[in-house]
Amino acid sequence: MQQAEDFRAESRALAAILNPLSADDLRQPTLFKGWTIEDVLGHLHLFNVAAETSLSGAKAFDVFIAPIVRDMQAGKTILECQFPWLGGLDGRDLFDAWMAGAESCADAFAKVNPKERVKWVGPDMSALSSITARQMETWSHGQEVFDVLGLDRSEQDRIRNICHLGVSTFGWTFINRKEPVPDPVPYVRLTGPSGAVWEWNTPQSDNAVVGSAVAFAQVVTQVRSIQDTELRTTGAVAEHWMSVAQCFAGPPVTPPAKGARHKAG
Repeated sequence: MQQAEDFRAESRALAAILNPLSADDLRQPTLFKGWTIEDVLGHLHLFNVAAETSLSGAKAFDVFIAPIVRDMQAGKTILECQFPWLGGLDGRDLFDAWMAGAESCADAFAKVNPKERVKWVGPDMSALSSITARQMETWSHGQEVFDVLGLDRSEQDRIRNICHLGVSTFGWTFINRKEPVPDPVPYVRLTGPSGAVWEWNTPQSDNAVVGSAVAFAQVVTQVRSIQDTELRTTGAVAEHWMSVAQCFAGPPVTPPAKGARHKAG
């Protein structure tokens, strides 16, 4: 499954900038809710292992996720929920565990039928959707790491997977906010890092989102305000969608304000 290899590549790209860092460096706070780089790694490691566990069946996944769900229902944040599971794992040891776990997760998903159904915290999904979500989270949480280190990422066309997820969660964005789903769905035309042009939905001159694939991915994953990108929207539906777009699970999240998320320096 190519998406498994894309997830692997995304993880390795993040690992490449983290590898030179010391344990103290990993404790730097980012612009995402004050999470440290170490917090980001713990989050990615937990859910990579959860995704791989889901391939062993619903019962195995339920056993794994039960303590996390219990803590969330008790009012703990998603960050607080990961600490008991990590059991004090931190610093370079956490980096090594995350990297080994990412490789193991990629290996596991590479061998399965993309259409296989797997259980998750919310509705079940296909294995293809599950590993695409892992790439999306690695890329999006990786952005706060690139930002705090003052680095630009060398983007690749595997970002198309994230854009596809962003387009396919159009309805979810509104349902999650208890708003009616607008019709028709906007036309989306994006240019990938290689210059390739990707299109989704029926062309409409009065209802469209046009621009770079990177900018679109940044907006739907909420790592940038649309006002900090050159993404262009035409029509009220497209404009509203991009102002609240959310391609990840969980309760509705307000996108960052203009200038709130940016590269250091």
